[in-house]
Amino acid sequence: MAEPRNSEVDSVTLPRGASTIRRFASGFRVPNPAELADRFGILVAWAVIIAMFSVVEPNTFFTFANLRIVLGTQAVLLILALALLLPLTVGEFDLSVTGALGIALILIGYLNIIRGWSILAAIAAALLSGVVIGLVNVFFVMVVRVESIVVTLGSGTMWLGVGYGIWGANISGVSDALVSVTRNNFILDVPFAFWYGLLLTLLFWYLYALTPLGRYLYFVGANRQVSRLSGIPVSAIRAGSLMASAIVSSIAGIILAGVLGGSGPNIAAGYLLPAFAAVFLGATAISPGRFNPLGTFIAVYFLITGITGLELLGFSGWVENVFYGASLVLAVALSRLAARRRFTQ
Repeated sequence: MAEPRNSEVDSVTLPRGASTIRRFASGFRVPNPAELADRFGILVAWAVIIAMFSVVEPNTFFTFANLRIVLGTQAVLLILALALLLPLTVGEFDLSVTGALGIALILIGYLNIIRGWSILAAIAAALLSGVVIGLVNVFFVMVVRVESIVVTLGSGTMWLGVGYGIWGANISGVSDALVSVTRNNFILDVPFAFWYGLLLTLLFWYLYALTPLGRYLYFVGANRQVSRLSGIPVSAIRAGSLMASAIVSSIAGIILAGVLGGSGPNIAAGYLLPAFAAVFLGATAISPGRFNPLGTFIAVYFLITGITGLELLGFSGWVENVFYGASLVLAVALSRLAARRRFTQ
């Protein structure tokens, strides 16, 4: 008698549900130590940094007050880094994110305080500015076919200049309604802004991990031609990533206006390097070699933990630029190595 095939065994001889269990078990493998180190090494390094600074500065670093400050003040950087995540995943650079953030920040202050608009109208104008910036980027990248790094470098610089032209001085006194929903404390006495960043991280994780669009983003970034031949709408995904990046950056600007209680023309530019450092460093964690939301979240707070500790030790002023710059170079190198290992396995 012929021996039954595996499918016949699954459907005939095994009890209900056993075939699913067997398939799951056959596909499951215990990660090796090297793989675990690649995925979670940054968490270990983060724990070591926290422990080190806690011993050196126990009265200032290892306190709940310091934790609240770190979580609340870096929410804008987290949201901006998530905005960068989308175009980078599909192989595009968006250097205009700080321009979009800066315009939104200036519009909130100028329209709400100087012009007397309601805060909702000012927020609507700030979001509309993100749509306009995204459309400009999409037109030159997708229609004129200029490289995204060139387009967004130019447009980002231009929008920062436009923001300075709208109002070239710092403004304070943004509506209490916006301040209260960003700066005020919420769960665990942590400001609302942090929870917005966490919620956006989880939404991005859902998009990347559990939806077809998330897989398409990775496919397009890996090989556009093969993706196009496979029926994936490559052009729409590239355009959508640039649009979403600009809009999310504008949201970051709106939240920053609430956190600061005002706006200024020289604030936004300083966020570009930290955002890139966080995204590339995040690509070395959780899913090494891939840009991913959870890795970005961890990287943002890993970086600010190190900077905060060094500043409490007296290394203020210059240390932030040095730390972010070195982290970006190291993160890009590590993410490239992780990607090579993943493709050669």
